[in-house]
Amino acid sequence: MRVVVVGATGNVGTSVVRALEADENVTSVVGVARRPPGSRGGPTEWHKADVVRSDLSPIFEGADVVVHLAWLFQPTRDAVVTWRANVLGSTRVFRAAAEARVSALVYASSVGAYSPRPKDVPVDESWPTHGFPGAAYGREKAYVERVLDVFENDNPGIRVVRMRPGFIFKREAASEQRRLFAGPFLPRRMVKAGRIPFVPDIPGLKLQVLHAEDAAEAYRLAVTKPVSGAFNIAAEPVLDPRTLAELLGARVVPVSGPLARAAVSAGWHLRLVPAAPGLMELALAIPLMNVDRAREVLGWTPRHTSEDAIRTALEGMHDGAGGDTAPLAPDSMRGRLRELATGVGARATPGR
Repeated sequence: MRVVVVGATGNVGTSVVRALEADENVTSVVGVARRPPGSRGGPTEWHKADVVRSDLSPIFEGADVVVHLAWLFQPTRDAVVTWRANVLGSTRVFRAAAEARVSALVYASSVGAYSPRPKDVPVDESWPTHGFPGAAYGREKAYVERVLDVFENDNPGIRVVRMRPGFIFKREAASEQRRLFAGPFLPRRMVKAGRIPFVPDIPGLKLQVLHAEDAAEAYRLAVTKPVSGAFNIAAEPVLDPRTLAELLGARVVPVSGPLARAAVSAGWHLRLVPAAPGLMELALAIPLMNVDRAREVLGWTPRHTSEDAIRTALEGMHDGAGGDTAPLAPDSMRGRLRELATGVGARATPGR
């Protein structure tokens, strides 16, 4: 199999590339990114391309499967830029895949595509994917689901898989996630068990997460097995405030939803944090997922617990860990100064 991975240098992409390189059924891996990695010693063939502007058809020519992972989280202050990259860019990827006549398309959707629901009963893959309208991330993920509906109708010969994972973590992505969601004012020394004073107990704060290695294994199975449709992907246990507090050695402090929203909104408007307020509201609104289909159809079982994934990410943030790609650049004082100079969420965070 010849597999093209679009967005191959990020948190999930780097792990997916490694998983595919280790699979004996995959004879060729092509990595596509705006900024290819500095070190190219592995077997993957790299192409520099932008999903918004570049001609993707020559890169996809001869491919059996296209895995589309590319997604822009920032600038959170200019939704037009992220819409062009995420919605229009995804549309261009799908069109190029159809023109190249690939056998399969595997797309990185998200739990964020699901319509809101109280977190009492986990939902399966049939739950509506209309997103949360108050967050750009939810709107864009939901819209791309509709684009894929049209794509599947127009291209019945292409096997389409929609991966809907929870929040994905690993050590090498810790600094990237600090840049995307916490910003330059978060001190590394504070990100350690026993040093975080409290966990806010906000109504609806229940999250499903998984390790990037387990996410990559799910993508590898989706690439190599004759499966189609959507798959919810998450590890156990579900993380609620009390579970997080035990993990962090912190106490639980009740915080009302309106107070939490006001605090995040103030931080964003004062340019103290890059994550827009709608992202927190989305996290509180999204449902919990039932992952039985991934276990039964994909044959997927995570090797890491959700607690392992969070613990690894926190240790990576404390150490300023990173990887050998621009998105995963390790933490540094120079990098934090660049975050401040570019407006804390006002534009895509620059790499090295």
